[in-house]
Amino acid sequence: MLDIIKYITNPFAYLCSIEFRLRRLRRRWRTMSKIAPLRYFLRSRYAVEATHLECEAFGRKFSSPVGLAAGFDRNGDMIDSLASAGFGFIEVGSITTREQRNTSKPSLYALEEDRALIYRGQTDSAGVEKVIENIKRRHSNIMVGCNIVKGDLTPDEDAPTEYLKLFRPLYQYADYFTINIAYNSTAKCYTPYDKDEINAILTPLFEFRRGQNEYRPILMKISPDITDEQVDIMTDIMLETPLDGIVACGGSIGRHGLEKSASVMHSIGRTEGTMCGHPLHERALEVVRRIYERSKGTYPIIGCGGISTPDEAMAMLEAGATLVQICSEFIYGGGASLRSINMGLDERIRAKEQQAIEAAKAKEAEEAEAKAEAEKAAETEVTTPNDKANENNG
Repeated sequence: MLDIIKYITNPFAYLCSIEFRLRRLRRRWRTMSKIAPLRYFLRSRYAVEATHLECEAFGRKFSSPVGLAAGFDRNGDMIDSLASAGFGFIEVGSITTREQRNTSKPSLYALEEDRALIYRGQTDSAGVEKVIENIKRRHSNIMVGCNIVKGDLTPDEDAPTEYLKLFRPLYQYADYFTINIAYNSTAKCYTPYDKDEINAILTPLFEFRRGQNEYRPILMKISPDITDEQVDIMTDIMLETPLDGIVACGGSIGRHGLEKSASVMHSIGRTEGTMCGHPLHERALEVVRRIYERSKGTYPIIGCGGISTPDEAMAMLEAGATLVQICSEFIYGGGASLRSINMGLDERIRAKEQQAIEAAKAKEAEEAEAKAEAEKAAETEVTTPNDKANENNG
């Protein structure tokens, strides 16, 4: 009897699930990418034109430091619509060499009160060839990063070969690469932490890049679950190799920071998978700050993890990030959340610049006043002896 009830209710449960909502959301953004008037509508409604948001990284200019993290546009078929909405850059993926589908059901859990998501199962990707087709069709000139990851069926020892198989065909179509070693949505996911193991992945990519006419920045995406000592190791890899930067951070297998989702967590139990969203913000800030301090601010960092508000985006930039990424917040709030973050960030950057200008003027006024007092004192010292000499002569 229970099986019959479950059979009848399952379709209705799916229609109310976050998976169905996300599927519809992606379909809308794909449709808007194909239709020019809809892209114009997105620009008029969500895009923010603000010169204070313009920034530079990797020798490239960005209209905004706020980009879309990998995970939403998995196959690069929404680039034009997302660009129209006001993102400064878009990261496609994660991308695998062959098509692979996530068969886990359910594969996604919503923790709405905590602005978080839990994703479990395999990487869902149409494969590298399909992604290239989609990227080639784009009309916008927005910066596009390709997030590449080892396929679930590829043995761990073949990881260096797998990453190179992705890197080579994508090279002429990507503006930058993110080497994702932080993908941990299943218990068997490949997440290397050993320095030699990571260098074995990166070295063939650097060698291939040296033979190309165009230079593509290579970044490494790390997990928030690693220890501070491991963060230092990842930073040292960046300092010792031609790596161009770090994306910090990916999702977490932990469940820390969930303050308002006790009932949902109780219902799903000890479900494995990656948690993304607002609860990761504090740890991501710590990691970005640690990387920035150890590298002395000489390398670009993309801050990613739990950014939901303009204040959190600003905090990430102040911690040392050059660029920031959102994803979970965009899934929940859509273009309105992006506009809110961009507008709020513009206001904060303007205010910070104004404070710096006022502080500089105040310092200049203090120095001028101190100089005037010093000159006055010097004149007094010169005048006083002359007066005494005149009195003596009289």
